[in-house]
Amino acid sequence: MLNPMENNTDSFESFLEADEDATGWMTTFADLMTLLLVFFVLLYSISSFNLQKFTIAFKSINSNMGDINQPTGIMPIDDIPGLLNTRLTIEELTGLRKRIDNIYEELEQFIEGKDLGDSIDLQYVEGKIILMIKGQVLFSSGSAELNKSAIPILDEISDLVSGYPEYTINIKGHTDDVPISTPQFPSNWELSAIRATSVLKQMIHSGISPERMTATGYGEVLPIVPNTTKENRAINRRVEFVLEKKTK
Repeated sequence: MLNPMENNTDSFESFLEADEDATGWMTTFADLMTLLLVFFVLLYSISSFNLQKFTIAFKSINSNMGDINQPTGIMPIDDIPGLLNTRLTIEELTGLRKRIDNIYEELEQFIEGKDLGDSIDLQYVEGKIILMIKGQVLFSSGSAELNKSAIPILDEISDLVSGYPEYTINIKGHTDDVPISTPQFPSNWELSAIRATSVLKQMIHSGISPERMTATGYGEVLPIVPNTTKENRAINRRVEFVLEKKTK
């Protein structure tokens, strides 16, 4: 004869087992949510952090894990000169920051620091950096010999871009549409080409590898603005530096 109590007990145990199976996923889900929360908190905390505090925390973690000795071949963070108390962005920390952004910022700081905003224009166009220097800053009228005041400017630009050897430098000379005809410069083509070459030679003298550079003269054929006024012609007389990453 069946015992009703046994049937009730069996049913209750079956109910508990079924209930545990039905809700077991919640434990995994809660663990996943906790891990995601920790991940995003960590991501936010390192997006802009104090490196000294990070170093202390890192050493503490190593000590707690029993890994007190520094790993072989890895320079301790606090042994790198100039990094303590430096605030880093997550792009710089992970190495994802584009080097072309670094070049642009360094050139921008150079222009602002030397108060050359009226003489030098800086642009970022389709993955290229274009630095334009007004012709009168570099040369006297009708001349391809560099002004003495232009040499320190070119030397500093050379010093800035020397740290980025993966970028080529195309130097482009431009003139206005006023004709020139001298024994040295039969036309604006020769004047613009020799001006570009003079700049190239100075940058080689400053330490830039000649393999990275080209010099081209465009004469008056690529004006920025119409050659209708004296001011516009002064704008069109320029030397451009086009920095572009080498293609493999």
